[in-house]
Amino acid sequence: MSRFGYTFAILASSVLASACTDDLPSSNTPPIQTGSTSGGTGDTFDHNDTNEISPWDLLNRLETQGPPEYTAHVHSCAKVKYASLKNVLTGVGADMTGTAAATAGELYNDGASALGAADYGNRIRENIAITTSGMSREFDIFAAAAPSIIASFAANTVTRCPGVSLFNTGGSVPTMTVEGISCLLGYPAQAQHLQYANLTIANASSPALGQQMAVAVILASAYTCE
Repeated sequence: MSRFGYTFAILASSVLASACTDDLPSSNTPPIQTGSTSGGTGDTFDHNDTNEISPWDLLNRLETQGPPEYTAHVHSCAKVKYASLKNVLTGVGADMTGTAAATAGELYNDGASALGAADYGNRIRENIAITTSGMSREFDIFAAAAPSIIASFAANTVTRCPGVSLFNTGGSVPTMTVEGISCLLGYPAQAQHLQYANLTIANASSPALGQQMAVAVILASAYTCE
């Protein structure tokens, strides 16, 4: 029997087997969950779980915005370039000269591949798309750089925004300042930034650890498309 004959026989037997079965799909399917999603329209994307889009609205969206394959490229979030990441962190007071294990400098230099740096020797350009490994390495760098950033703000040696205080230390638990968050972000901070940063500090096991985590989270939100 030819190869075509074998293929036809297998397809025919599979069709007959499915036609002879007595199994029917269960009618006890779970109901579709509807309702509002968590979060608010001010800080998250509010998905509409109740209304379905009409075919005409979908066609109009495709005509005006293009197919998903196109819009995914146009509206995607490109990563910070490898050299720019070091410049940004140095500008907010991070010590990127360390060579010891788990320091910001060591994580940066050793993570060039994960961060998508160019390999000119092998004629490989820098990767402009952010990856899971790249985001993980970036957050590790942010967390490791946080203590030196905090120290630079306290010593008033931050070149990006001199004279700006990162924390209010008058109360029992330090809180971040809007000006300090704006300096880290590179654009004016909103009320949600301040709220979540101070919640991070308040819920941490110690104020010092909370300050470091708040700085790392703010940097991650600005430079990892999160």
